[in-house]
Amino acid sequence: MVEPDDATKLMLWENNPEHWKMTDTEVPFSLHGIMQLIEQQQHIRSTGQLRFIICTQQGDLPVGAIDLYDADFRNSHAAVGVLIGEKTERGKGYASESISLLAAYALHVLAFNSLTCSIQADNIESIGLFEKAGFSYVGTRKGWFNVKGNRIDELIYQLCLEK
Repeated sequence: MVEPDDATKLMLWENNPEHWKMTDTEVPFSLHGIMQLIEQQQHIRSTGQLRFIICTQQGDLPVGAIDLYDADFRNSHAAVGVLIGEKTERGKGYASESISLLAAYALHVLAFNSLTCSIQADNIESIGLFEKAGFSYVGTRKGWFNVKGNRIDELIYQLCLEK
């Protein structure tokens, strides 16, 4: 889980304009705002959100974050978002392994039935990542995102978890 010690690193990732298109961020976060998010995300049953820091096995260095959000315990599902915030660490399998671990956690600890993800149609890397992780395409919302005046479709993927 995310700890207060992770706040500075999270703030750098969240406030990097290169990530804003994928994270749907419009304005920078303050350190105080990041600290509030960390506190809220400790209580997934009340907030519907849970964030984990992705770290390297050697050196335990933080390289990104993976989120469960829109958690619905009554219907046993949640959405997933992942960001490898350190550019030099992308393409090394951290996101794939994190999705696999999060899916196991969602199934065995939270007793969820399925996970979904929302991907902008032009984000080829994320499409490949989630398809490789076993997510199946289930639909498109046309023109769902407005990115600097350009309408981009939202692709919805789902992973049905086996019990």
